[in-house]
Amino acid sequence: MEHRIRAVRTGEWEKAREIRLAALQDPVAPIAFLDTYEHAEGRPAEYWQETTDAAASGVGLRQFVAEDAEGRWVGTVTVMVEGPADDVRFGEPAKVDQTHLVGVFVRPEARGTGVTEGLFRAAVAWSWALTEPPVERVRLYVHERNGRAMAFYRRFGFVPSGDSVPVPSDPSVREFEYELRRL
Repeated sequence: MEHRIRAVRTGEWEKAREIRLAALQDPVAPIAFLDTYEHAEGRPAEYWQETTDAAASGVGLRQFVAEDAEGRWVGTVTVMVEGPADDVRFGEPAKVDQTHLVGVFVRPEARGTGVTEGLFRAAVAWSWALTEPPVERVRLYVHERNGRAMAFYRRFGFVPSGDSVPVPSDPSVREFEYELRRL
C-alpha cells in the first residue's frame, strides 16, 4: 500500500473529524482513547476547525497523517509539546521539555504496511527538531491491556519509564508511560 506521511493542513477539519470518529469506532477504542464516539460526534464544526487549525500551525502541537494514493487518511498521530511549567493534560507533570504522542490510529486495512512507523518517524523527527524548547524526550501512555500497541512502541524504541496513572474512566486499571530519550 502506497502512503504519504505529512502534517495536517489548515482547513482539513472534515478529514480530521472523520478519522477521529473512525478511530473511536475501532474495537480497541475503549482502551486506546480517553474519548467516546458519541461525545466526539456531538462536537460542533467549530471545535474541529479550531483543533485542526491549531495542529496545522505547529505551535505547541502538530498532527501528522498518512494518506493513501487516493488522498484518504489511513492513519494519524498528534504531538503535543509539554514543559515543566505547563498544566498537566494527562499523566504525570513534565519534569523536562518533552513531547507527548496522542491519538495514534491506523485504519485496519493499513496496519502492517509501515504506516505506523512512518507516522512515528515524522512525530519523533518533529519533536527532535524543536528548538523552543529543545525536547529531551518523547512520551506516550498505553493502557495495560493494549498489548499490540505496547509491542509496537517497544519495537520502535520506546521503553517503559516506570510511571503509570489510573485510567480516568476505570481507576482499577493503569496507563503505562513509555518514553524515547534524546541520545
